[in-house]
This record gives sequence, C-alpha cells and structure tokens, in this order.
Amino acid sequence: MDINNMIIKNIADHNELERLFREDPKAFKKAFSHALEQNPDSPVLAVWYERLHYKETANTEKDFLLQKDFLFMGILAILAGITTRIIFHFVELQAIAPINLAFGVLPFIAAYFVYKNPPKKSVLYCLAVLFLISGFYLNMLPLNYKDSIILAYLHLPIFLWGLVGLAFTGNEYGKGSTRLAYLKFNLNFFILYASMAISGMLLAAVTMQLFSFVGLDIEEFYFRNIVLFGAAAIAIVTAYLVSRNLKLAKNIAPYIAKIFSPLVLVTLLVYLITVIWLEKNPFLDRNFLIAFNGILLGVLVVTIFSITESGSDEKKNISDYINFALIFLALIIDSVALSAILFRLSSYGITPNRLAVLGVNILIWANLIWIMLSYMRFLQNKTGPSTIQDAVTKYLPVYGIWAAVVTFTFPIIFN
Repeated sequence: MDINNMIIKNIADHNELERLFREDPKAFKKAFSHALEQNPDSPVLAVWYERLHYKETANTEKDFLLQKDFLFMGILAILAGITTRIIFHFVELQAIAPINLAFGVLPFIAAYFVYKNPPKKSVLYCLAVLFLISGFYLNMLPLNYKDSIILAYLHLPIFLWGLVGLAFTGNEYGKGSTRLAYLKFNLNFFILYASMAISGMLLAAVTMQLFSFVGLDIEEFYFRNIVLFGAAAIAIVTAYLVSRNLKLAKNIAPYIAKIFSPLVLVTLLVYLITVIWLEKNPFLDRNFLIAFNGILLGVLVVTIFSITESGSDEKKNISDYINFALIFLALIIDSVALSAILFRLSSYGITPNRLAVLGVNILIWANLIWIMLSYMRFLQNKTGPSTIQDAVTKYLPVYGIWAAVVTFTFPIIFN
C-alpha cells in the first residue's frame, strides 16, 4: 500500500505512524505533505508537521550562531598567533621571560568564553584587571633565575588557568556543576589539542623535508613563524571545538580516564614496592623528594579527571574502587613527602622552594582527605557521587589562591 494512504489510514494510530516514520524517514516525510494537504485540519498531522520541520528551523539558527562563533574564534586565533610571535621575538632578545608566552594564548581563550557566555560586569572587570596586573607584575620582576622568581614563573600559569576557569564559569562560578564542566573541558581540550599538535608536527616534518629536496633549509623560519603561530592559534580552535561539544574528544575522554586509572594504580604500586626494596629515602635525597612530589601531582590529576568522567551514576563499579585505591596511595605518598619536607625545613632552614613545596603538599593532603572521606561514604551507600565531585570542584579555588600567593608574594618576601 502507498505510504501516503498508510499515513491517512493510521492517522489515529500513533504507534503505527511512528513505525512508518522510523521504517523510512525520507519516504514518510515526502508522503506526509500529501497527507497533510488532504487532511489540513488534523491535529495529529499538525503535531507531526512541527516535529518534522523543527530540526530545519533549529539547524538554521544553529548554523547562524555557529558562523558567528566561528568568525569570532577565527579572529581570536589569528590574534593569539600574532601576539605569541611578537612575545617570542622579545623572549629571543632576552627582554622578557619565556613564561610571557602564556599571555599569547590564555587571555584569548578567556575572551572566547566571555563572548560565548557573557558574564556580569563585575566578573568581566575582575578578569580584565587580573590579567593586566599579572602581565604587568610579571614583567616588573628581575629577569633572573633566583628560586623565588622561578617559583613565580611556575605558579603564574596555574593562576592564569584559574582566571580562564572564571571566564568559563561566568556568573555560575560558585556552582559545582559548572566547575566540573570546566574540568571536563580541560581533559577534552588536552586530548584534542594533542591530536591536532601531532598532526601539525607531521605536517611540519613533511614540509621541511620537501623544501630540503630543493636545497632550502627552512627549519628555523618555519619554527619561528609557522609553528609558533599555529601552536597558539590551534589552542583557540581547540577551545572552540570542545565548547561546541565535539563528539571525538567527548567520546574518548571517559575511556582514557578508565584506561589510565588502573594503569597508574599498577605502576604506582610497583614503583612504591621498588622504592622500599631499594631503601630510597626522601628525607635525605632531595632529587628523590622532588620526583616523589611529581608523582603525587600526576596521581592527583589522573584521579581528579577520572572522578569528573565517572558521571552521576549511583551504582558502584570497578573504577570507583580503583579511584579510591589511587587516592589512598596518593595520601600515603603525600604524608611521606610532607614529613620529609618538614624534616628538611627543621634541619636546613626555610627557603622559597621548601616553603612552596610545603604549602602545596598541605593543600593536596587536605584535598585528598576530603575526597577519600567522600568516597568512603559513597562506597558505603551513605551519599551519592555528587559529594565526591564536590570535594574536587569546591577545592579548586584553593589551588588558584595558593598559586597567586607564591606568584605575587614570594619574589617580594625572598628578594
């Protein structure tokens, strides 16, 4: 029977209409217009008309917004590339510190978020002032490699990352769900940027090889003018793509979190057993203590991203127990590191490095305790997964504040 007649015959049978539609959507849509002409007063067909044509209207509006966003993103990407190249020129002249390259990317990502989700004026002014103060302050510091200056260089990107987070969250900076979305954005951003960077490196290698065949060595020119520009511009493009909910990064991120968590757990267990076997002592070995803290930060990052990708499922699974084990081991590592730092402070005195490491270890220790207690309650069915995510998201500003303290006060205190 003709599908047009089938639609008219089953006009009161909602299940049959749905079946016909799913069986061949194109044929259904084509025949539907004829059925509507014959039954213009049918409320059922009126509803189906809106359903069939809603996507076209929505997509038209979406395409317009996409185009508008795309143009603004393109402008920001070009500006980021140009700014990074200019900053690199002054870095080469040793007129400014290399860390200034962060200002060639992060403010432009923040600008895109502000454009995409305009915040109230107080948030906007706060962002603008803090970015300007950070840039001015950084370049007022002596261009040397004293410990306090290096610490400022290392902590400034963390503070700027916090400012980008403020731009991302906008007026909802106090909401845990919005902060969680920012953490997910970071993981997706890293995955997609790494993929694009690898592609860019392959293109660079092919390009330089092709020019070498005709006797031209363009390596230096290509790096200074194309690679630098591209690295900064791609960061803006990546932020745009991730914010548009690109399925590639969105679909890969949970799997990466699930794969890396058990691998990190096994690696960490083997490492700790080896350390005990070889009788390594972080109390006396400074380099080993630094490595210990590096491992701690790595485990913390993996654990946090694993928690953010675990979703809001009330059911427990193997990933939850792996995360809990990771947090427990990280807490042991941090406790040992904290003891070693206190020992070195009491034995050798206060230095900028020891004080900075002590501060971050105390912060991480407190955060791990909070996460572990939340996880224990979740595994005991006393709370839902949201309490674990709160332990992560509500603590994020603390790291930004500490980064600001080290960046803006240590060079002055330890001058």
